[in-house]
Amino acid sequence: MTGLTALWIPIVLSAVIVFVASNVLHMLLPWHKSDYPKLPNEDRVMDALRGLSLPPGDYMMPKPSSSEEMRSKEFAAKFERGPVVIMTVYPTGKMSMGRPLVLWFVYALVIGLLAAYITGRALPPGTPYRQVFRFAASVAFIGYSAALWQFAIWYRRSTLTTLKSTIDGLIYGLLTGGTFGWLWPR
Repeated sequence: MTGLTALWIPIVLSAVIVFVASNVLHMLLPWHKSDYPKLPNEDRVMDALRGLSLPPGDYMMPKPSSSEEMRSKEFAAKFERGPVVIMTVYPTGKMSMGRPLVLWFVYALVIGLLAAYITGRALPPGTPYRQVFRFAASVAFIGYSAALWQFAIWYRRSTLTTLKSTIDGLIYGLLTGGTFGWLWPR
């Protein structure tokens, strides 16, 4: 068993490495450019929605008020007529990446902490690189990728986008595993 205090350097460094790698994948490479295509008639749709003054949040339409309404012919007709939409409305105003980037780094720290906890419980100091890599990379991959598929299943998020994000998670997992294997206490 290896204590978390002995693993603070790989926790923080793996978060930094994942943060940099994710910025490269999302901002420098064209890998994710096709994840969200432009909406046809974007200006008309934005004008129509702007007039409704929707508060920020997650929405679904059509949305039944009850299970009885969901089973009704009227709701079935509304669903068939469409559009069927799940959307997130952001606050309006200046666009800022500051908050999401900070939260992403905190998330990477949490994944590093979980990888450290599980790997540290399973392996003592002095464990060979490959064993540490296998444990830490597996935990980090699960943390970065497993829940993505729920959105593909339930909310019909693009399978290609989900697959690309899963590959990102694999990269982040491998980087985390490599960092832990490299810096594992001897």
